[in-house]
Amino acid sequence: MRRGSIASLLGIGVVAGGVAAAVALAIPWMPISASKEAGRIDFVFWFVVTICIVIFAVVAAAILYSVVRFRAAPDDDSDGPPIHGHTGLEIAWTLIPTVLVTAIGIVSAIVLSRDDAIAKNALHIQVIAQQFTWTFKYPDAHGLTSATLVLPNGREAVLDFQSRDVIHAFFVPEFRENMDVVPGLTTTINVTPTRVGTYPVICNELCGLGHATMRSTAQVMTPTAFDKWLKGQSKAVASPNPATAGAAVFKNNGCAACHTLAAASATGKVGPDLDKLPAEAQQAKQPLAAFVRTSITDPNAYVAPGYPKNVMPATFGKAIPTHQLDALVSYLINSSK
Repeated sequence: MRRGSIASLLGIGVVAGGVAAAVALAIPWMPISASKEAGRIDFVFWFVVTICIVIFAVVAAAILYSVVRFRAAPDDDSDGPPIHGHTGLEIAWTLIPTVLVTAIGIVSAIVLSRDDAIAKNALHIQVIAQQFTWTFKYPDAHGLTSATLVLPNGREAVLDFQSRDVIHAFFVPEFRENMDVVPGLTTTINVTPTRVGTYPVICNELCGLGHATMRSTAQVMTPTAFDKWLKGQSKAVASPNPATAGAAVFKNNGCAACHTLAAASATGKVGPDLDKLPAEAQQAKQPLAAFVRTSITDPNAYVAPGYPKNVMPATFGKAIPTHQLDALVSYLINSSK
C-alpha cells in the first residue's frame, strides 16, 4: 500500500475515533459514582468502551477509504478481480479479538473478586424485600429496622438480601450494583460508600402491580453522624417507654409514607387514617388493641371500606421483632385516642 493510502487511512481513523470518543465523553451516560465498587465497575465500562472506539475507528477508516479508493467508474460494468484471501489478515482478525476478549474477561474477573472481598470491620445489614417495600435490619443495634438504608461513608457494608414473596432486584444507580432477591435464597453484595448524600433505592425487577412504588433511599452519612444515628435509633426502639419506642418503630418502618397520624406528623394517604383507629375498630366489631395488632400482622383480615386488599405487606408481623411490635401497637392506641 502506498504512503498516501496509509496516511488517508490513518486520517480517517483518527477522525472517526475522535468523533466516537467525543460522543462517549460528552454525554453523561451514568450518574455520579458514590462507592468504591462503582469506581471499579466504571473502569471496566470505560475499558470496554475504549476498545470499541478503537475497533470502530479501524473499521470506519477501512470502509470509508474503500468506498472512495475502489469505487467503480459510472461506465464500468466489469467484474472485480478474483481474490483468494490473505492468510496474514485472517490470522490477525482472529488473534486480535481473542486477545481483546481475554483481556476484558481478566479485568472483569479481577474487579468482581475485589468487589466481593469482605473487610474485617464490615457492617452487616439484612435487607428484606416484599411487595412493595424494603426493610433494612441492623443486627448489632437491638434488631433496629429502618425503611431507609443508612450507611457510614468510607466503611464497607455487607447487604444480605431475602425476599418474603416474589423475585425482586436491589439497585442503587450511584453504587452500580444490582442484585436479584430470590425467595428461599440469601444473596449478598458489598458496598463501600465514598460520597455523603442521599440516593434512590430501586426495585429493578417487575414484582407486581405496585412495582413502580417499591422505592426507598440510601442515605450515606459521615462515620460520626452514622454512629450517632445508630445509637439514637437503637436506644429509642429499646426504650422502656412505649411512646418513645413506638414512635421510633413507626418512623423506621416507613408507616408515615402510607398513613396519616397527627402524633407522628404523618400525612400519608395510601392507607386508612390512623387517627381514626377507635372508630375503625368499632366498625370491625373488635377490641381496639386486638384490631390494631391484627391490622399490622394480617392486614387483609379487615380492610377499611374504600381501600383495596393486598396493598399493605402482610409480613410486618415477621419483619418487626415482638417487643417492637408491642411498642408500636401501644403507640398507635395512645396516639389515636
